[in-house]
Amino acid sequence: MERHLRFFETQITKSDIPVRPLTGINARVRNAQEVDDLEDKIREHERRISQMNSSYETLQKRYLELTEARHVLKETAVYFEEAVSRQDNIRHSFDEPSAPLLDQDVEQGGGGGNVGGGESQPMTLGFVTGVITRSKMQTFERILWRALRGNLYLNYAEIDEPITDPETDEVLEKNVFIIFAHGKEILNKIRKISESLGATLYPVDDSSDKRQEHYREVNARIDDLNSVLQNTNNARRAELLSIADDLTSWITLIKKEKAIYHTMNLFNYDANRKCLIAEGWCPTNDINPIQQALRTATEESGSTVPTILHELRTSKEPPTYHRVNKFTSGFQEIVDAYGVARYREVNPGLFTIITFPFLFAVMFGDFGHGIMVTLFALYLVIFEKKLANGKSKGEIFEMFFGGRYIILLMGLFSIYTGLIYNDIFSRAMHLAPSGWQLVEDPSKPDKLIGQQTGVYAIGVDPAWHGAENFLLFTNSYKMKMSIILGVIQMSFGIFLSIFNYVHFKKTLSIWAEFIPQILFMQCIFGYLCFTIIYKWSIPWYEPDASGNPRVSPPGLLNLLIYMFLQPGHVDKENELYSGQGTVQLALLGVAVICIPWMLFTKPLILRREYKKIRAQGYHNPQADVTRISTDENNEHGGAVVAEEMHEEEEFDFGEVMIHQVIHTIEFCLGCISNTASYLRLWALSLAHAQLSTVLYDMTLKSTIHPKGVLGVILLIITALLWFILTVGILLLMEGLSAFLHALRLHWVEFNNKFYEGSGRKFIPFSFKHIFKDSDDD
Repeated sequence: MERHLRFFETQITKSDIPVRPLTGINARVRNAQEVDDLEDKIREHERRISQMNSSYETLQKRYLELTEARHVLKETAVYFEEAVSRQDNIRHSFDEPSAPLLDQDVEQGGGGGNVGGGESQPMTLGFVTGVITRSKMQTFERILWRALRGNLYLNYAEIDEPITDPETDEVLEKNVFIIFAHGKEILNKIRKISESLGATLYPVDDSSDKRQEHYREVNARIDDLNSVLQNTNNARRAELLSIADDLTSWITLIKKEKAIYHTMNLFNYDANRKCLIAEGWCPTNDINPIQQALRTATEESGSTVPTILHELRTSKEPPTYHRVNKFTSGFQEIVDAYGVARYREVNPGLFTIITFPFLFAVMFGDFGHGIMVTLFALYLVIFEKKLANGKSKGEIFEMFFGGRYIILLMGLFSIYTGLIYNDIFSRAMHLAPSGWQLVEDPSKPDKLIGQQTGVYAIGVDPAWHGAENFLLFTNSYKMKMSIILGVIQMSFGIFLSIFNYVHFKKTLSIWAEFIPQILFMQCIFGYLCFTIIYKWSIPWYEPDASGNPRVSPPGLLNLLIYMFLQPGHVDKENELYSGQGTVQLALLGVAVICIPWMLFTKPLILRREYKKIRAQGYHNPQADVTRISTDENNEHGGAVVAEEMHEEEEFDFGEVMIHQVIHTIEFCLGCISNTASYLRLWALSLAHAQLSTVLYDMTLKSTIHPKGVLGVILLIITALLWFILTVGILLLMEGLSAFLHALRLHWVEFNNKFYEGSGRKFIPFSFKHIFKDSDDD
């Protein structure tokens, strides 16, 4: 039935007939008798369509032959008429050795290559007529010339009427040809060469009256064929129109039936109980709805035997199922692209809803650009039903539409970070009184310096825009902010690992991996974040509590470097707080202790436990076996229950040690590289802001204050150019770049602290998924 429907679909598409769309897939379930009746109906339609197609194709072939024969008769008549008009002159040149080839009696050599003539003729000519594809004409001429050594006369004419091939429906360009030659052998050779190149030969009578009569007969038959073709085509189109009304509903019904039978083929047949038994997974919260659905199906089918749903206890790891909606599905797809969570493993998708758009916004922070992104996402969200049910607008648009809620949050967070950065299309926003006042520099009267008079209400003070040290200030601010955000997210990831250890009963990993990891991270990079915040909190250019001027603020990069190079020693001029050397020495000592703690503790304890078990006489069981129960009195009702019993591999201390060494090195070096990786937040934020500034300076800056009509025209042109470049470069290209970098920070820097992603996804039976996969194919 599905093959027949695909055949109908092809025929309807070729005939350019619209198909009635289906309003939904929740159609009534058909019983077996209705499906059988539908099969008979579809088979009858297929028989009639095939019969009409066969008749139509046969008629088309006959029409093609008659059309070509008509053109052959029409075009060759010209050559024969010329020969007749010159016949008297030709007869006097028989004995001349230089007589042209066509000066022989062509009328008497007609008949499609048959030799004719009287006894008084010393020689006669024959001819071959036919039709050949125009693209092969040049090859045809060359082969004939070489094969016959020039002993022929060839003439041809192009057929102006388009000729359609009935088998391929392609429009072909063809030529009519006529070849004159002497001798039966030569004429036979010409026929063979013509047929080998796909030419169609048509006989032409040597009598002018018979040719005209044949021409009229061909035209009459063509007219009759046109009428028959038209009637056949109308009948076939009417049949296809009736099929097109129900085709979509038939396809839907067949796909659903096929999916049901495919799933039922996975059942096992119990010969003793004469019933079907299936094992599968379902969400625990959905057991009651499934039981209710089974009871409803039993009642509607009129069955007296109830369907039994029994919950099995198994050691197999279940698939992972996350309940999502249209808002959370996009964020969960981001996590699943990295790897599907193991059953009951901590799912980072929940935290990704906030952290992903926030880290994107840190790199993309601009109030104006955030509003543009938000408006685009709101359009996709508000009209989502209309856009989802409409025609496909391309793969790129489908990708944007699928992530519309991700884009919406990215736009909202970009508005927030743009407000903090005080950036709207690279311009400053004066939302509150500035905390700086410009005064003359006493040492340089022509220069203005800022004198702080207060604190701006929110974000960066607009007075920084246009200052000489603005880039220096924002670089330092965003760089330190990136480090703090990175350490917070990575520390949060390490804390999430404790939930996995508790659930999977890995108590040893809690204090052999979690504790040394979090201590190592906080003793080095947590301390770095502390020094950043502490340095921010001190007014370095004001006197201290004793009235003494403060020293210049120390560089934190050098502080971290010399923490390792000179443990416990800090120069007075580089001291951030009193007792700094002692604190750093203690933190460094804890961090150093954490390395062998992570490296040796777990392998040595596992080795001790293994030896203890072996000493008690326990050994590893045999290889993987399959336990099969066929007891008729068991709790499964006599069903065959098979369960693979996977046993742990033999303990190998060397392998465990190598794994732990790799894990320790990866974590310790990863803490450094991952922290440095978060500097991409600063780098891309700087690049976005500078690109926005350059774009404004090159377009709108010189025309923002127009003078006269010409100035207004230039403003419109530059504004249009600025808008196009903003959308193309800053929103699309820069937005894609920030999206990919935020994706990398979640996959590499955050997920690898706690997330394995080695599970398998739960894919329930669903007609929606079946039809979606069919549409994608």
